[in-house]
Amino acid sequence: MKALRNFFEKTQPYVQKGAKYHWLHSTHDAFFTLAFSPKHTAKSGSHIHDYIDMKRTMSFVILALVPALLVGIYNVGYQHYHAIGEFAATGFFNVFLYGLIKVLPVIIVSYVVGLGIEFIFAQMRGHEVNEGFLVSGMLIPLVMPINTPLWMVAVATAFAVVFGKEVFGGTGMNIWNPALIARAFLFFAYPAQMSGDKVWIALKDGDKVIDGFTGATPMADAAAGNIDFNVLDAFIGLIPGSIGETSTIAILLGALFLIVTGVGNWKIMLSTFVGGAVMGIILNLSAGIEGLSPAAASYFSMPFWHHFILGGFAFGAVFMATDPVSAAQTDKGKWIYGFLIGITAILFRVVNPAYPEGMMLAILLMNTFAPLIDHYVVQGNINRRLKRAKVAA
Repeated sequence: MKALRNFFEKTQPYVQKGAKYHWLHSTHDAFFTLAFSPKHTAKSGSHIHDYIDMKRTMSFVILALVPALLVGIYNVGYQHYHAIGEFAATGFFNVFLYGLIKVLPVIIVSYVVGLGIEFIFAQMRGHEVNEGFLVSGMLIPLVMPINTPLWMVAVATAFAVVFGKEVFGGTGMNIWNPALIARAFLFFAYPAQMSGDKVWIALKDGDKVIDGFTGATPMADAAAGNIDFNVLDAFIGLIPGSIGETSTIAILLGALFLIVTGVGNWKIMLSTFVGGAVMGIILNLSAGIEGLSPAAASYFSMPFWHHFILGGFAFGAVFMATDPVSAAQTDKGKWIYGFLIGITAILFRVVNPAYPEGMMLAILLMNTFAPLIDHYVVQGNINRRLKRAKVAA
């Protein structure tokens, strides 16, 4: 590590303003500060100093994503070998290796395209490279079906970085969660790939799927009135779905890590699950409404907690809704924001049979209203204080 630091320090003068390679300053600074704590100090004003900078915070989120990533990699291989009827004869290592071979290119494409655009914008503006994509670059692959073509991942990533972040000024200025922008772009531009009733299994040319295997996600089956899935498999993550969204237990481990380290906001996580439970119970009580089709009535009556282990609800509540930039900022606002995400996500899922997964739209919708929520919370505090002041006078 000392040799690496010496390399960065020796090459630093060559990338400063006016030097021969000044155009590489942002790139050099990005890699230097990623590997080592920066030496920058505040020069004016009052500042609160902490041992954790933005890059370290982003690194904690990536560490929290590792359990979901590892289970997702294994699940890709697990679903493949189950689809062709060879799982019983395949060892753990081969299953995991197959999943790794399929998932790794998606991650590489996401980071290469996203960071490439980040570096270009940083050089054009003469700014430091934003740290935010360290997390977005991992989130984007994890919310994608494994059989999404790599060129689609590249286009969606480019769209998310350019139109989801850079047009607003970069990291810290975006209105919506960039990873969800990528997912939304693919959903509306290429709905056949993201509908949920498509076979989300990584199959090779020539693979013959065994009789009776459909490969449809449990969410799509539930929307069609077929609520028949293994709860334990859904909790562990051994079901068809997006790469990192299937394992509830892995997501909860990540949530625990984020809460203990103080990086993730537990209020948003908890209120999202509470909101989902409330709407799920309301729909359960409404299952007997006249006019509902048998499929709709079955979906209405599905236990609310089943929604937490299917689709991207848990993943969205832990890693997407808690984005510190696009989420509500006030304490009371966080409770309201998370609660409304849970309410609208389950409502979108059950009431709109054409779109069984509602978490993405729910979070993006609440991202839009987060500033308004904070405004009314702050204004309410101001009004209460003014009333107290008048009474005292």
